[in-house]
Amino acid sequence: MEHVYDVYEDRCPTRMVLDRLADKWALLILDRLRSKTVRFNHLRRDIKGISQKVLSQTLKKLERDGLVNREVFPTVPVTVEYSLTPLGLTLNETVAALTHWAEGNIEAVLAAQKAYDDNAAEKN
Repeated sequence: MEHVYDVYEDRCPTRMVLDRLADKWALLILDRLRSKTVRFNHLRRDIKGISQKVLSQTLKKLERDGLVNREVFPTVPVTVEYSLTPLGLTLNETVAALTHWAEGNIEAVLAAQKAYDDNAAEKN
């Protein structure tokens, strides 16, 4: 029997996936991995503002969800590379659309926020 999932139900496991994908760090990691395999420290340098701890935790969660592959090479020091799994690759267009929508529309969002804040200030 096949399960019927409904994201609007509070106990639906799809909510966990949405929660993971709504995380800015997860989106940035998935977008950075979309075209190539990347080493841990390269990810940390590329994604400004992410701490080593948060990067490690987010990568582990994405790996557990089957979206990211982790490969360890026995070098000194150890080399760790990350890439998207076939399941992770299915998110390429969606993740790119979200991350790059933000880049393309930030001016409109900032203008809307300013207008809202100005209107709220006038009412007080």
